[in-house]
Amino acid sequence: MGTIYDCVVVANGSFPQTAGPLELLKSAPAIIACDGAVQNLHERGLEPAAIVGDLDSIPQEMLRLYADRIHTVEDQEINDLTKAVRFAHAAGYRKLLILGATGLREDHTLGNISLLTDYAPLFEQVEMLSDYGHFVPVQQTMTLACTPGQQISIFSMYPCGEITTEGLRWPITRRRLTAWWQGSLNEALGNEFTLTLSPEARVIVYFQTPSL
Repeated sequence: MGTIYDCVVVANGSFPQTAGPLELLKSAPAIIACDGAVQNLHERGLEPAAIVGDLDSIPQEMLRLYADRIHTVEDQEINDLTKAVRFAHAAGYRKLLILGATGLREDHTLGNISLLTDYAPLFEQVEMLSDYGHFVPVQQTMTLACTPGQQISIFSMYPCGEITTEGLRWPITRRRLTAWWQGSLNEALGNEFTLTLSPEARVIVYFQTPSL
C-alpha cells in the first residue's frame, strides 16, 4: 500500500491473522481501540494509547488495567468505530488505518465499509484493511496503484454519480452504478488504473491482497 500510517484504529470484528496487517499493527505509532477490541490487543502484548466507546464490550479487568486512557462516548447514534475514528481526527492524526472492522457480523461489516465515505474528508488518507484485501474511499478523479492481475471491485456509494475507468480489464464508461455488485470483480491490467468521477460520485475501491 505504500502509506505510512500515523495511527491504527482497531475495531471489534475479526482480529488480524495474517502477516501484513499484524506487522502494520505492531509498527503503528499509535493504536486507538474500540472498547471491544482491547482484550485481543492485550493478549498479543499490544497496548492502545486510547480506548474509545460506550464501554458495553470491555471486560472489567481491562477497565481497571487501562483506566487512565478510557474515553467514554455514550452517543448511540454512531457506532464505536465512528467514535474511535472521530477521536483520532480530534487528536490530530492524518493518515489512518482501520483494522478489525470486517468479519463476524455481516451487518457490521457492511456498515463499517460504507462509513469510509464519511471518514474520508477527515483525513489525508484513510484505509480499511482485512486479511484478504483493503478498502479505499475515493471522492474525486484519481489514479491508484495496483499490480497486474490484482482483483479490483468498485462500490458506488452515490448512484447518481457517473464513473469511468481506465486500466481495468472490463472498462466502465460514464456509467451510474445503481447496485453494489455492478462494479465488482474487475481486474487490473497494469501497475495503475484511473477512476474518473463526476462531481456527484463517491466510491469505495476494494483491492484483493495479491497473494490470495
